[in-house]
Amino acid sequence: MKPIVVLHGGAGVRPADKPGNEHRAVLEQALEAAYAQKSALHAVAAAVVVLEDSPLFNAGRGSCLNEDGEIEMDASIMEGAKLRAGAVAAVRRIRNPVLAARAVMENTRHVLLAGAAAERFAEERGLRLEAPEYFRTEKRELAFKKNMKGYHGTVGAVARDADGNLAAATSTGGYTGKMAGRVGDSPIIGAGTWADNRSCAVSGTGIGEAFIRAAVAHDVAARVVYLKQSLARASAAALRSVAAVGGDGGLVAVDRRGAIAMPFNSGGMFRAAIDRGGKKTIAIF
Repeated sequence: MKPIVVLHGGAGVRPADKPGNEHRAVLEQALEAAYAQKSALHAVAAAVVVLEDSPLFNAGRGSCLNEDGEIEMDASIMEGAKLRAGAVAAVRRIRNPVLAARAVMENTRHVLLAGAAAERFAEERGLRLEAPEYFRTEKRELAFKKNMKGYHGTVGAVARDADGNLAAATSTGGYTGKMAGRVGDSPIIGAGTWADNRSCAVSGTGIGEAFIRAAVAHDVAARVVYLKQSLARASAAALRSVAAVGGDGGLVAVDRRGAIAMPFNSGGMFRAAIDRGGKKTIAIF
């Protein structure tokens, strides 16, 4: 089997945001970084690191500001072979929250660490911390000053490697003006992230509260396993559940057979993929 990588840079993008070639270039860079890895777990981590390091997307550097004008980031990662998972929430100084999430998964018996304690743990594991100024960008500052509460986004990736293993990862800065301490779906296993070799790997993006209430990522997998739905049908049904509770967004997914899905019910979604035939796709609207 050939490796498969699917990633997103967030839903809710609008034509007025004027996304262009620079966004596509970063998506392609993330795609290539992931495709060069041998394992699905390495692939999703590599993709998300590229997106976290780019100021163009709402994760890591370039994260949105909360109601106090500060940055709080969330991330998670999961592998499908043994259902191992790790996550961090409400962290402020970890350069790559997805790597901290992986460290939680690989070096503790826990799944989720939050706040300052998660930052101490990341530092003890040798992960890079940055000053708060590193994460702030002029674009996010302007959104905060204009009280653009609808301005949000997430990044994430799913992959199937040559051995058939699946993995997923998601990272976010939340949304502009969120309450301090608010945690969305991105670090919640089963809501924003899920991977199980029996079914599929999923990473979501959108209104986090709706994705939590609809348990979107796990819902897709459950529909594939128990209802025997195709990945496309299961993904569409999960997004209808999001709409039913007043949310919107999208997701990327890959199943154990190599089918991929990239549905969204918002204005647009940054997305990219290399499918089982080696075909590359990069799209926004």
